[in-house]
Amino acid sequence: MSDTCNQSCSSCSSDCSQRTAEPASLLEQPHPLSRIKKVIGVVSGKGGVGKSSVTSMLAVLANRMGLASGVLDADITGPSIPKMFGVSEKAVANHLGIVPVTSGTGVKLMSVNLLLDHTTDPVLWRGPIVGGVVKQFWKDVLWGDVDVLFLDMPPGTGDVALTVFQSIPLDGIILVTSPQDLVSMIVAKAVNMAEKMNIPILGLVENLSYVQCPDCDKKIKVFGESHVDEIAEQHQLQVLAKLPIDPALAAACDNGDIEGYCASLLEPTIQLVMSWEKAQKA
Repeated sequence: MSDTCNQSCSSCSSDCSQRTAEPASLLEQPHPLSRIKKVIGVVSGKGGVGKSSVTSMLAVLANRMGLASGVLDADITGPSIPKMFGVSEKAVANHLGIVPVTSGTGVKLMSVNLLLDHTTDPVLWRGPIVGGVVKQFWKDVLWGDVDVLFLDMPPGTGDVALTVFQSIPLDGIILVTSPQDLVSMIVAKAVNMAEKMNIPILGLVENLSYVQCPDCDKKIKVFGESHVDEIAEQHQLQVLAKLPIDPALAAACDNGDIEGYCASLLEPTIQLVMSWEKAQKA
């Protein structure tokens, strides 16, 4: 052992006799009565790009395609999933665990807003408590049989993202972005974090990409020219979809009717998720 040893084997490349064993995996197991085949995180490097609406649309589409789907709302301080699904009932617990709320079409949902007395109550918790709640939603919720569970992640690369990446066995993540030039830097941060944590990235979804004129069908780039293809090429990622600004989607989210929205542009993404599962198990 070197005289300058700081006792931190994780940051040292020397193979000395004092090296301690590698730490055990931090991955948590789901509830014993949960049988979850596939776990996909939906991530954005910054807020306001429509990550939660994309998560909701993916879960709804998976359900329409015959998959048992669910959404774990890991955005604890900014939960919006129950509102989009028009769910107002509260999640309940029994002697076995927490029972998720089921939407009108059968999507299983778990969110902190399904536990609060009032949906407008702020969540004034520090990082470790927030991370603990996310793990509780994974370990203590009776998800039952779920083919695809989507995790609506909070924006950024902070405490909760780190907790999820370390604690929940993700099969992969989908990155949601928007057209602005500055987003390339934000996406790079999320990509680099996923790579450092050995989390596979299925691809990029560009939201708010354009507005389609109802009269001439011209695509108007409200936020400027898209940079998603450049970002994808730079990081060797696939562009999964370019979604327009759609007033019908905004209305569906506001009215709690996300299950009535078409979202056909994301169908290839669900197909990729399904084939990805097969490839991983092959």
